[in-house]
Amino acid sequence: MEFQVPDVPLLKIFSFLDAFSLLQASQVNRCWNRVAENDHLWRNLCLKKWSFCNFSQCLGSLTWKQFFLKQRKQEYRMALAKPEDFTFREASGNLGLRTAYLSGNDHTVGGQEKSVICTVSSKHVLCTWDVQEGTMIWSSPVQQSSIMHLATLPQMHLAFTVDLEGTVKVWNCQDEDALATLAMPRVCFSLEICLTNDGPFLMVGNSEGDIYTLTVPELRGVSKVNAFKYSVDLLHCSPDRKWIFASGTHQNILPMVFLTECLLKPSEGNSPLCLSIPFSSCCRACWAPRKTSRVTVMYRRGSFKKTGFTTFDLMAKRTGGRTDIQAHQVATFLLPVHMESPIWMGVGDGNMIVFESGPYLFLFTISGHLLQRFEDHQRTISNLWVDSVHILTTSMDDSLHLYMWEDEGRYPYLKSCCHLEHIGSDLAPSCYVSKAICDNMSIVCVVSRIRESSILVMYSLHM
Repeated sequence: MEFQVPDVPLLKIFSFLDAFSLLQASQVNRCWNRVAENDHLWRNLCLKKWSFCNFSQCLGSLTWKQFFLKQRKQEYRMALAKPEDFTFREASGNLGLRTAYLSGNDHTVGGQEKSVICTVSSKHVLCTWDVQEGTMIWSSPVQQSSIMHLATLPQMHLAFTVDLEGTVKVWNCQDEDALATLAMPRVCFSLEICLTNDGPFLMVGNSEGDIYTLTVPELRGVSKVNAFKYSVDLLHCSPDRKWIFASGTHQNILPMVFLTECLLKPSEGNSPLCLSIPFSSCCRACWAPRKTSRVTVMYRRGSFKKTGFTTFDLMAKRTGGRTDIQAHQVATFLLPVHMESPIWMGVGDGNMIVFESGPYLFLFTISGHLLQRFEDHQRTISNLWVDSVHILTTSMDDSLHLYMWEDEGRYPYLKSCCHLEHIGSDLAPSCYVSKAICDNMSIVCVVSRIRESSILVMYSLHM
């Protein structure tokens, strides 16, 4: 090691290392340690692992290395957790028809890390909860109409709602009144937040097939595009914020992919760059968190409603002064006829698809090869929630199961981690709806047995 490699090529070499190898390289000598501490290396590892944006709200006072190691430590604790490692809290009374994290475990209150969630109730109220304490922190005034959709921007602690009348609102979940309100001309069917280097934008899809792009928090109109003749039911921004996937569930609609910059910076007299995906009857779609231009679509086909999955890689190719969007079909397959059609899906590194079928959870490759099957529930899985780290399933047997992605070997696989039974005061069997979300410190589950009654179940790891 007497030969000194210059910093620039050494930095390039280190950029190919995973976190463990980078930590090992940092112990070789002072020169390697200095280069291995480079914030750019650890930022890239964070972006690759969790698709986080580069806004300072993610970090606080931490360096990217400190942030990475902190997140991995919390993930490890969650992966090894047992039911007795959680503190259980329960609140009842029409509380959680829709739920999303307002801030995850990077949020600190009084020196302690807290998970804060937003819920929408059947009483037309938006609320925030301290999961660790199991207490309500804030609630909005009663709204005039039912809140149909909820989205959050945890990095800025903002919540977005749209009601049955098409009224869009931005909330900081501290003040009584919304930061901004906008009455849309049509009923809205989808909301999506796009957090770019130029700031955050809200995208709204309505019943007439229009996609509105609005500034945040002002809700000032940036662009309006008519994508379909029917409602825009799905809006998904890619992890690198380069693409917007839009679709409806109507059988005559072909999904479309837009170049985000064309919606954020529209050119007068020119239509935004977009491309139709040749698969109708789309019911779900997911962007790969680590292959940011790869999208997987779940669709139904034929009179027997067979379920299929197709995966595309997208590319914006510039020739002369013209830009064209190209889609390359990477893989496609149909599920066997005997398999019950899934309702929910998620993706892993871009080569994996996870979905439920009856009481089972399946992990397939995008080419249709079965890798894993889990039988952790006795009754039908009612909801599946997936991010780049966790997978949660909830079942009609009032239980939930936590899985986590593992990256060792040729393919990522799922590790079955923890099974939690609802242990609240109401022990009546079966539920009308059950869904869950989580971060690295807590799991929140909504259990509803009838339309007008729901229980918010909050599990937080002992700290």
